[in-house]
Amino acid sequence: MVEILPQGKLSKGINWAGIDFYNSVINETIAQGIKPMVTLFHWDVPQALEDDYLGFLCPKILGEYLNFVEICFKYFGDRVKYWVTINEPYIIPINGYDLGTFAPGRCSAWRNYCSTGNSGTEPFLVGHHLLLAHAAATKLYRQKYQVKQKGKIGISLVSHWFEPYSMKSEDVRASRRALDFMLGCVRTRIPKFTPKEKHMLRGSFDFIGLNYYTANYAAHHSTPPNHVNMSASADNQVNITSSRNGKLIGDSAGSKC
Repeated sequence: MVEILPQGKLSKGINWAGIDFYNSVINETIAQGIKPMVTLFHWDVPQALEDDYLGFLCPKILGEYLNFVEICFKYFGDRVKYWVTINEPYIIPINGYDLGTFAPGRCSAWRNYCSTGNSGTEPFLVGHHLLLAHAAATKLYRQKYQVKQKGKIGISLVSHWFEPYSMKSEDVRASRRALDFMLGCVRTRIPKFTPKEKHMLRGSFDFIGLNYYTANYAAHHSTPPNHVNMSASADNQVNITSSRNGKLIGDSAGSKC
């Protein structure tokens, strides 16, 4: 997004050097016999939109995102036949607004010493707006470009696999719950969608991508939920670990989550 709309808004101008760059990448990819698959948003919110809207905390960003994706459809869609609206919509709310470890580095002060944020509420607002951005981009593509360009559009999700820490029923349920909360993006405090938004979201994909990195053990977290220091990533009431009885769940590799 930053390479094409550095200031985040169409009214602030298009970076035509960015258009030229991506055209050259797409053309070279095709020349090498590769079908390009383009991810429209991989977490690069322009700083101007963080300053003006607090990024995806504000629904106003949806209009700017739609302007951006339409530029991509218009200038690249004659050659790009696979579009991914958003990469890993689970990661942005959790890492960026609950843990504060990714940009924009927001979280509750008790969570990770962030200067601003709320780990119990902001991740749900961001997740809500990301889903709406995905659905709106899909609707735009289908209405204006898909018939002519004959491409497909979808979204890429992310999940780990969760094995029960033991065969106790509570740990078995915890492993299923952990998967539901990560892959299913279960959100107990996510804002409600309007009937119109629900209609837009239903079936808003031609394909769903899945990024998978690692597996973990899941055990039931028996301590009652903390209703004071709330955190989106703690809602599942699951303890996650990569080892059991001193032994890793599998061979150590590049992914450490």
